[in-house]
Amino acid sequence: MRLLAALVGLFQVAVAATPNIVFILADDLGYGDLACYNLTSKIPTPNLDKLASEGMRFTDAHSPATVCTPTRYSLLTGRMCFRTGRSRVFSGVGGPCLIEKDRLTLPAMLKTKGYSTALFGKWHVGMSFFDKKGERISDMGLKGVQQIDYSKLVGGSPVEFGFDEFYGTACCPTTDWLYAYIDGNRVPEPPTKQIDKSALPKHPYANDCRPGMIAPNFNLEEVDLVFLEKSKAFLKARVKESPDRPFFLMHSMQAVHLPSFPAKQFQGKSGSGPHGDFIYQMDWIVGDLMKTLDDLGVAENTIVMFGSDNGPEVPSVIAMRRDHGHDGARPWRGVKRDQWEGGHRTPFIVRWPGVVKPGSTSDEIVSLTDVFATCAKTIGARVPDSAGEDSFDLSPVLKGEKNEKPIRPYLLQQTFAMKLSIRQGDWKYIDHKGSGGNNYEKKNEWSMGQYAIPDTDPDAPGQLYNLKTDPGETVNLYSKHPEIVTKLKTLLEESKKSGRTDSTSH
Repeated sequence: MRLLAALVGLFQVAVAATPNIVFILADDLGYGDLACYNLTSKIPTPNLDKLASEGMRFTDAHSPATVCTPTRYSLLTGRMCFRTGRSRVFSGVGGPCLIEKDRLTLPAMLKTKGYSTALFGKWHVGMSFFDKKGERISDMGLKGVQQIDYSKLVGGSPVEFGFDEFYGTACCPTTDWLYAYIDGNRVPEPPTKQIDKSALPKHPYANDCRPGMIAPNFNLEEVDLVFLEKSKAFLKARVKESPDRPFFLMHSMQAVHLPSFPAKQFQGKSGSGPHGDFIYQMDWIVGDLMKTLDDLGVAENTIVMFGSDNGPEVPSVIAMRRDHGHDGARPWRGVKRDQWEGGHRTPFIVRWPGVVKPGSTSDEIVSLTDVFATCAKTIGARVPDSAGEDSFDLSPVLKGEKNEKPIRPYLLQQTFAMKLSIRQGDWKYIDHKGSGGNNYEKKNEWSMGQYAIPDTDPDAPGQLYNLKTDPGETVNLYSKHPEIVTKLKTLLEESKKSGRTDSTSH
C-alpha cells in the first residue's frame, strides 16, 4: 500500500508539472509597435513590457508568411503553407480549410497528452459554408454571405482540427463580409442586415471594413472584449472543473488589424490616435489574461507565448509615422506583405516560470512554426515524420543552454503569392525581384512608393543581403556573391523538393 501511495504521489507530481500553454496571437502587430522592442515607441505597452521582463524576448523571430492565412496554417501545423500548393487569404465565407484532414495539428498533438484545448478569436484558415441545396459556397464576397443556410453546420471549424472549444470568426473579424460569431460549428445569431459604413468612425485607420452582413450581437468595437471574456471563462472553468488536467488556450485577437476600432474605454488613452489606442487596448487584454492566470493560481505552471501573424499594415504605418512619429516597422525595411524584414520579423515573447530566465533576450533565428516542435518536446509527445516538417524545438534556447549550432539550419519565408526567401546566418536570399507584396512603383501619400529604396543590382533576378552589415536591406549583393546565391538557392530548391526544412543542412 505504501508503494502504491508513493507511485500515486509521483504521478500527481508529474501531472502537476505538465505545463499549461497559452498562445496569444496578435494581428498585424509590428516589431516596432511595442515599447520593449522600440525605445522610440509612442504607445504605452506596460503589460507586454512586463511579460518580456518576466520571460524571454526574441529579437530575430519571424512569422512564417507576410500575411495572415498562411502564417496561421504554419503555426497550427509546424509546416510552411506554400507546401500545400494553395495560395489564399480568405474573406467572407472563403474555404475550404487549408489544413488537410489527416494532418496532425498543434492542439490535436496536445490532446494526445490529455490537454483541454480551445481557440477564441480569429480562425482565418478557411471554412465551408453551405447554401439551401447543401452545396459549398465559393463566392468570398457579399453574394456568398447572402447565400448561407444557417441551419447547416459550418465545415472546417477549429473543432475539426483538435480544438475542444471555439468561439470566433471565420476571417478578419471587423474587415470581412461575414460579421457574425461562430460557436463551435454553428452561427447562433446570423446576420440580419448589411453594415452601414456611414455610421462608422472616420479616420485613416477606419477604411478596411467591407460592406458585408452583420449580426445583431456583433459590435465592431467590442469584438476583442468578447474574445477576452470567452478565454477567461474557459480558464476559470478548466481550473474549477478539472484542476489536474493541463489546458491549451489559443487567444487569437482582432487587434491590431485594421480597421482600428478600440472599445469606448480605450479611446483617447494612448495619445497616439485610434490605432495607438487599439494597440493600447491589445496590451491591456494581454494584462487581463495574465491577471486571470494569477488569480486562478496557475500562472507559475503556465507557458505564455505571444506573437504576431505578420508585420504592420500599410495605412497604419504611413499614418502613424506622419501623424504621431511612431513606426510600427522600426527598424526594418518593409511592412505587411513584403519579403523584407518588416513584413515578417515580429515580436515573440515567452514566459515560462522556473525555466525561462526573467528579462532574458535571444537572437536565435526562430519561426512561429517552431511552436509545434517546442510544445511536443515539452510535453513528451511523439511527432511522426509526416508532421511538423518545418518546426524546430526551441526548448534548449528557453532553458538557456549553450548550443554550438543554431537551432534551425535555415529559415524559409513566403508571401501571399508563395514567393519565397531563405535565410541562413547573416545571409538572406530573396528568390524574386522587388518586395513580393506591396506596390513600390506607385508614389502617393497612401502608397509605400514614398519609402522606395532603389535596387543596387537592378538586373539581378533576385536579391541577396547581409543582415549583419546591412540590416536595412539597402544593398543588393546578388552579383557580388554568386557563390552564396548558388548555395542558398540550391538549399531552397532542395527544401521545396524534400517537403521539409532539412535538419542536416547545418
